[in-house]
Amino acid sequence: MKISKLIICGLLLTFTCFSQEKKEAFKGGEWLRYKVSYSGFFRAGTAVLELKETNLNGETVFYSKGTGWTSGLIKWFFKVDDLYESYFDKAPIKPILFKRKINEGGYEKHRITKFDYTSNTAYIQDFKNQKDTTVVFSKVQDILSLFYYLRTQDVKKFKKGDKLLIDMFIDSQVYPFKLQFLGKEVIKTKFGKVKCLVFRPLVQSGRVFKAEESVTLWISDDANKVPIKIKADLAVGSLRADLDAYKGLANKFKTAD
Repeated sequence: MKISKLIICGLLLTFTCFSQEKKEAFKGGEWLRYKVSYSGFFRAGTAVLELKETNLNGETVFYSKGTGWTSGLIKWFFKVDDLYESYFDKAPIKPILFKRKINEGGYEKHRITKFDYTSNTAYIQDFKNQKDTTVVFSKVQDILSLFYYLRTQDVKKFKKGDKLLIDMFIDSQVYPFKLQFLGKEVIKTKFGKVKCLVFRPLVQSGRVFKAEESVTLWISDDANKVPIKIKADLAVGSLRADLDAYKGLANKFKTAD
């Protein structure tokens, strides 16, 4: 059961959508917190995603940090402590430096990836296995930069069943990422009723997810395009993440009430 992988890879991976307006979908200072529950009953943990502007190698870039951890009863038998960090160009959005340090029930990874666009190669430092690797890529996004890249895309012409295809770089490999549009829906939240666009990222079935179509995302149908809810059927049980708090949005958060 991987809370941050659901949120960040799913939000985290996917979690996400695109801007139908010319307004900016996000800005520095955006902060999102999600409450995660297991099988609809147990509080499983928390995930936080934040964004700010910073300086890297003399350039102003975006810096995003995603954290996830377990809490309550779940913590006693499956402890999660995850950290994801990404530095990426503001326009066009493309990753420069990606850091991943996770501990999920004893499953650990600690890697730093640097993207070189002169040679189109990614240099990966694996601190856990004491191994460095260089991988050739074309156009890719890391887990976090993908989240923001998708929010800048135009889906005004999307019809039910349409898919968006993007290459995602993770764990020293390039994975084809598919996001399918399912339609629109109004859902109840702690903030009131929210109009949403519904998407389904096609994930890899096996150890974590029950099937390829196990994850469903509800994205606010406004200029912010913020993930409101995520639901995933796992190999054992299910996970649900709900937007619990936010601040620093680029546009006013709208409800349908």
